[in-house]
Amino acid sequence: MTVLITGATGLIGQEIVKKCHAEGINVHYLTTSKSKLSTAPNYKGFYWNPNTKAIDHNCFEGVSAIINMVGATISKRWTDTYKEVILKSRTETAQLLQDTIKKHNYKINQIVSASAIGIYPTSLINYYEETNNEISETFLGKVVHQWEAAVDGFSALEIKVAKIRIGLVLAKDGGALPEIAKPIKYGAGAAFGTGKQWQSWIHVKDLASLFVFAVQNDFEGIYNGVAPNPVTNKELTKAAAKILHRPLILPNIPKFAMKLVLGDMHILLFESQRVSSQKVEAEGFNFQFVNLKPALEDLLG
Repeated sequence: MTVLITGATGLIGQEIVKKCHAEGINVHYLTTSKSKLSTAPNYKGFYWNPNTKAIDHNCFEGVSAIINMVGATISKRWTDTYKEVILKSRTETAQLLQDTIKKHNYKINQIVSASAIGIYPTSLINYYEETNNEISETFLGKVVHQWEAAVDGFSALEIKVAKIRIGLVLAKDGGALPEIAKPIKYGAGAAFGTGKQWQSWIHVKDLASLFVFAVQNDFEGIYNGVAPNPVTNKELTKAAAKILHRPLILPNIPKFAMKLVLGDMHILLFESQRVSSQKVEAEGFNFQFVNLKPALEDLLG
């Protein structure tokens, strides 16, 4: 079996490649960087430039499924110009893939695309399942809504569409966790706002396994990519401090302070989404990291 991965050289993409290889799945990947092109028996790179609509269509040869991870990072200051980049890097890439498949009449069975739990409105009391139809009024909510709509376009080509709404990804060398751990290590750790906001997290290894499992089991529809036990921001901060053997002595960091530092992006720290993992578990997926403490010990210990 051969899958085509977009965003294969990113934080989650690299883990997905490892998991594919562990499962005996060949990987084709698209990259915008010619220096990242490589050819091995089970790992072959192809060049694309979504800005100019350039793509090496040979990337689809022998491919039965696409894992779509492409998208500009949201962990960068949200200027009006960069907001446009965040959206277009998700919607225009999906369109380019669809146009190329259609033009060359490639027979692809399925696409499993990244999405995000940011589509759910912030709430301290709701427990979100995939059937929820409310869409967050935030910038992120609107981005995810348009992103999913762009990915749904694959169904017109008779390709099964699965969307995995990703929560807070915990990884050792990237994403949010090193940023959370940094102030704690220097004795300056603190929860954000009330600290009561829910954080639906997932270990990067579990997330990579989930994407591969989705391909192997022909997923179709919406799935939440979160671990079974969400925690509050305060619980997450305390657990990280305990593993790093550091005290938490500072008061909680107020919202206005983070808005001054981060601008619009500060909402990433204060949004609250408690999200259910029951649907993927019902499909037979087993999490390696069900609870936060073992996940943090694995990554910070």
